[in-house]
Amino acid sequence: MLARFFAIPLWHRTAGGFALGILAGLILREQATVWLQPIGDVYLNLIRMVVAPLVLFTIASSIAKLGAGAGAVRLGARTIVWFAITSLLAVLVGFAFGHLINPGLGLSNLPLGEVREREIPTPLEVLIGIVPTNPFAALAEGRVLQIIFFSALIGAALVALGDRAQTARRLVDEGAAIIFRITRWVIQLTPFGVFGLIGSVVGGYGWEALLPLGKFILAIYAACLFHILIVYSALLKLHGLSALAFMRGAFAAQQTAFATSSSLGTLPITLRQTVERLGVPQAYAAFAVPLGASVKMDGCGAIYPAIAAIFIAQYFGIELTVTQYVLIGLTAVLGSLGTAGVPGTSIVMLTLTLSTAGLPLEGIGYIVAIDRIIDMMRTATNVTGQMLVPVLVAKEEGILDEGIYNGHVAWLPGDPDAETPEAARASGI
Repeated sequence: MLARFFAIPLWHRTAGGFALGILAGLILREQATVWLQPIGDVYLNLIRMVVAPLVLFTIASSIAKLGAGAGAVRLGARTIVWFAITSLLAVLVGFAFGHLINPGLGLSNLPLGEVREREIPTPLEVLIGIVPTNPFAALAEGRVLQIIFFSALIGAALVALGDRAQTARRLVDEGAAIIFRITRWVIQLTPFGVFGLIGSVVGGYGWEALLPLGKFILAIYAACLFHILIVYSALLKLHGLSALAFMRGAFAAQQTAFATSSSLGTLPITLRQTVERLGVPQAYAAFAVPLGASVKMDGCGAIYPAIAAIFIAQYFGIELTVTQYVLIGLTAVLGSLGTAGVPGTSIVMLTLTLSTAGLPLEGIGYIVAIDRIIDMMRTATNVTGQMLVPVLVAKEEGILDEGIYNGHVAWLPGDPDAETPEAARASGI
């Protein structure tokens, strides 16, 4: 019976867990957080358990392989450029839907939620903070940017040492293979984790918390869906790629991101789907995807601050000027890089955006009550962008495996457990 269950494609199982979670949340109501939240918490702990070693081994292995060629710097530069382009497009989408739906008009006397004050680091502090004083502490505390920096140094050292470090290079490659195997095992539990997380959210929120800000929630969801389905699809079409094939390959990671509301928590499945379902070479994806999980935030860092700024301006009766729109756009495009690795990215980005545009910060208190509801869609958008950019860059560089991308190759070359289509389907790929 278990073999039958795991033979079902992962996204089908996850969709089933999602639907059952909604149903269980509606039935259990307030008790959902008591009975279902622990299931979600165990899953999140398992996912977080593999993030640090996954980033360490895969990036070190990736840099060692990319460094042997001349294109590593070019790949990195193209990745950053596409991060910025897609973030700019996301801001424009946020502005458009903010004015199309006008979420702040006609509202008054909204209840204020408690907002914890967050210290926003300067760009120099962020830059200094990327370098770990203790790499083992960075691994223990899950500081992804610091882990990326340390892993890149290991990879660069392996390249510099050449044949002298063959044993260490093989050790790093084998470490990456071991972590990928553990990650696969954990990912098979995604349907159960999604069931617990979605059930607890549905049961924990009442309609009374959602109705007053219904237009704001609608604006965020509509803008994010438009960005994923229209903007991203258009970029894929311009690169001669099937948007349907991308969405099919990305769907399991999108579901997990929606349930967990965490880009870093979704990182293991995002990386797996990018390599195994979208055909991006592991040597490049292992660098681009963890970096994107830290700095690529189209939902939290671009669409959300744009719509929230319009909402707050409309609520307080403030007419936004062209200068303020430009400042909001620049902050959204550059701010994710400047606040990379800071906990609570969405609130930090919104605080930064409102401060830059001269809008009242107390407006954050009016929307913080429904933050978890909108965070699910924001995170799904973030993760989709984190998979899209490596696909676009890999296509431009001629390194995308379009057989895997289009689903014509049902197994992974080089993976001994998935050398046949039957074995691939049995492992849930």
